Amino acid sequence: MVRIVNYIQRFTESGDSFYVLELQGGIQMVKSKETNKFYVTAKKATIPSTFDEETCKSIIGTELPGEVVKVETEPYEYTIKETGEVIELSHRYEYQEEERVPSTKVEKSESTINDFVKAEQSSFSVNGVE
Repeated sequence: MVRIVNYIQRFTESGDSFYVLELQGGIQMVKSKETNKFYVTAKKATIPSTFDEETCKSIIGTELPGEVVKVETEPYEYTIKETGEVIELSHRYEYQEEERVPSTKVEKSESTINDFVKAEQSSFSVNGVE
């Protein structure tokens, strides 16, 4: 499950505005490469919406089936907002809908159905009358 935790206003190339929903997956433990200590974090991703701002506000906290997954990409530069440090990344996080198990359709032949009906009929009691 993922939870809608925020919304962000974005703009198209033509200047039109729209809102993206920020989704957050479940928490996970990660071991720091520098300190060798664990910390807790959660993967986040954004997904475009057709909602207005009021709707976006009202659905914060809503849970959706699925997860946030890491997807490999071509390397790109990313600036860490808090420090201004520029790093190179080769992944992003995306929402992935929960996989649905396809229903198993059992094909029954006509003879199998007829055999079943005959067996059922012979199992009923007719109060000693054959």
